Amino acid sequence: MRILALDYGSKTVGLAITDALGYTVLPYSTLWREREGKLRKTVQEICDIVLREDVEEVVLGLPLNMDGSRGERAEKAAVFYDLLKKKLTCPVVFFDERLSTIEAREILDENGVPRAKQKEVLDQVAAQVILEDYLRTKKE
Repeated sequence: MRILALDYGSKTVGLAITDALGYTVLPYSTLWREREGKLRKTVQEICDIVLREDVEEVVLGLPLNMDGSRGERAEKAAVFYDLLKKKLTCPVVFFDERLSTIEAREILDENGVPRAKQKEVLDQVAAQVILEDYLRTKKE
């Protein structure tokens, strides 16, 4: 069962995906937008990936505030979630992504990726962190 994770940002969406058995998580790609509100093309690209990769579930990171409340970023992610739900036939679930980008940056730093190169893959690695956490909670 392949699962696709999304780290939604103002101008990017980082993607990570499991292998066909749903065990191994790998960074997949980063989708870039010119402006924050340009979502149709991004949603279509995700739909294409879901079909091409035979994805059975999509996990969208929910950027909650540290106290668990929803702020502006979470509300924007909710709009994106609604668009995905309308277009995809597979389940789309929210998953708490607090600190995923910080953890992703630490992973990249630990692996010696120069800061100048990190922007290219940071969102993918954040999506990877989200998906690994999601899979871990499903096993519990």
